[in-house]
Amino acid sequence: MSVDAIVIEHVIVMVLLTLLIVVAVGIIILNDLLTAVILSGLYSLLSATVFVAMDAVDVALTEAAVGAGISTIILLGTLSFTKRVQKPQEHNNYAALIIVVMTGGALIYGTLDLPSYGDPNSPANSHPQLAQHYLTESQKEIDIPNVVTSVLASYRGYDTLGETAVVFTAAIGVLSLLGLRRRRRKEDPLLTDKQQRKQQNEDN
Repeated sequence: MSVDAIVIEHVIVMVLLTLLIVVAVGIIILNDLLTAVILSGLYSLLSATVFVAMDAVDVALTEAAVGAGISTIILLGTLSFTKRVQKPQEHNNYAALIIVVMTGGALIYGTLDLPSYGDPNSPANSHPQLAQHYLTESQKEIDIPNVVTSVLASYRGYDTLGETAVVFTAAIGVLSLLGLRRRRRKEDPLLTDKQQRKQQNEDN
């Protein structure tokens, strides 16, 4: 790859990362939940594009399917049972902000020991037999013609299983919450029709 191509690739990645920051800020400050859900889907699509630019196509497919697809559908389904506008907060939760900042700082600190992107001396690139083994032996060991599929489904199968379990657990949790909210209160015969309709609207 030429120097110009590398520079262009880095510029594209930086632009995408800047857009990610802008979208994330928009999700935080907006009170319109529908717009926030749409922006979260856009955030996932931008993340998938970043992964494609970094030659991580398998991760990009997962992000696009789970983040922009399944998660957006679940969130839109949740909005159908609640109000579109977020309720104003009665007080500022600074403790949560401190926890988020500390967690983010710890994650950033943990990445400092990682090798640079594309580093030829990184363990993944410098191991004499790792990539060659996957490319030449996966067909015999796993009996799957696609190398990426064999890595995702077998060599790192426990990791993929964990990701799938997280997605299904989140879906079950959301559906359970929606089922609880769908249970209407029993109509009180002493209430007027207007009061009963008001009560039903509050439940919805």
